[in-house]
Amino acid sequence: MHFFMMKNQVVVITGASSGIGYSTALHLSKLKMKIAIGARRTKKLENLKKKMIENGSDVIYKELDVSKKQSCNSFIDHIITKWKRIDILINNAGIMPLSFIKNLKFEEWDRMIDVNLKGTLYCTGFTIPHMIKQKSGHIINISSVAGKIVFPAGSVYCATKHAINALSEGLRQELSRYSIRITSIEPGVVKTELTNTITDNSLQNFIENSKKMIALKAEDIANAILFVIQNPKHVNINELLIRPISQKL
Repeated sequence: MHFFMMKNQVVVITGASSGIGYSTALHLSKLKMKIAIGARRTKKLENLKKKMIENGSDVIYKELDVSKKQSCNSFIDHIITKWKRIDILINNAGIMPLSFIKNLKFEEWDRMIDVNLKGTLYCTGFTIPHMIKQKSGHIINISSVAGKIVFPAGSVYCATKHAINALSEGLRQELSRYSIRITSIEPGVVKTELTNTITDNSLQNFIENSKKMIALKAEDIANAILFVIQNPKHVNINELLIRPISQKL
């Protein structure tokens, strides 16, 4: 698909207030697409919208808490009311409060499952009927290298990302008959706010070592998303695993 063919396509991005979501929204706005951005921090969305409009995109934003089903429903309805369709859904919202299971961070486990897994399910679920009706669409789930491996203190986080990969494959098998493409993008270490949610003090060394690594930039993942969506309609890139060259696992 050439860039001019992507003009006016309707793109939805969750978790757009920072990191990969923010960078992707800014990146795609240069292609004159219609882009809906959602997150809890609406002030950041408002500032992002101004930059995107300067790039030539039509933009709407709305407060979105993906852990709440009604918030997801309202977000998708708002987009359909405005633009009547959704061409690309990027399920990006996610958190990573790593901790050792023995430290019993029950609330953080719940929150990861609610945001990383249920949030993806809710936004996907409310979008699917519109894509089926269109007989077209592309759902991109931002998973992680943690969806391929498991590491100490990452048990629950890895479980949510393994689940996203399983969900993506199930969606591919179910929805390909409607010409809906499914892609799971699996970044390694990316320089974002993700480690800011870690409260387990025993992981300070892990956090410091992560900061020393030459990590991927959020723009690198935005470029990968652009690569995925610009392929011809008959091409479905199912998985894309991206690590910084210095990452071992």
